[in-house]
Amino acid sequence: MTRQPDAPRHVVSSGADADTVVRRLTRDGWTVREGFALPDPSWDVTPARLVLHGRITDLENLQLAVLAAARGAGIVAVCDSETPVGRALIDDLSRLGTVQLGPGGQPAPAEPGDMVADLVPEQRALLDRLAAGDTIAAAAAAEFLSLRTANRRIAEARAMFGVRTTREAVLAYLRQRRTPG
Repeated sequence: MTRQPDAPRHVVSSGADADTVVRRLTRDGWTVREGFALPDPSWDVTPARLVLHGRITDLENLQLAVLAAARGAGIVAVCDSETPVGRALIDDLSRLGTVQLGPGGQPAPAEPGDMVADLVPEQRALLDRLAAGDTIAAAAAAEFLSLRTANRRIAEARAMFGVRTTREAVLAYLRQRRTPG
C-alpha cells in the first residue's frame, strides 16, 4: 500500500471527539458521511474529498474502514486504541499514512531530515532485514510480501532518502535511526 498524505485519518475515543474532528473537516471542505461503506463504485474516491466516520467495535467495520482509507477516503473512527481491534485499526491505517490519535489537529512535524518517521512499517521492516544481511528476496519472504512489492517499497525508500542504490538507502536508514531524537 502506498502512503496517501491527503486523506485525514483520525482515531478518537469518544463521539464528542469525533464530532469535533468532523466539524473541523467539514469547515475545510470535506464531505462527511456516517458509516464506512463506500457508495461510489469507482476505486479511487480521493477526488470526492469524502470522510467516513463512525464507531468501530468489530472486525467487519475495521475492514470496511481500512478499505475505504485505501481507496482514498478520510476516516474518523471512534474506537478504544487499547483494545485488539483498536490496535489493529491503528496499525492498518498507519500503513497508509499518518494517523491522528485524539481530536487534535495536525501531527507534530517530524524533525527536519527525519526520514525514518516517514517510512511505512513495511519499509522499516525490509530495511531492518537488509541491514541484518538478508537479500531483498529473503526479506520479502520473511515479511510475507511479494518480491515486486518489496522492490517497490525499497525504491520508495531510496527516493525518500535521495539515494540511488539500496545499499545507500540502508546506510542512510541506519544513520538516521541511530541519531538521537
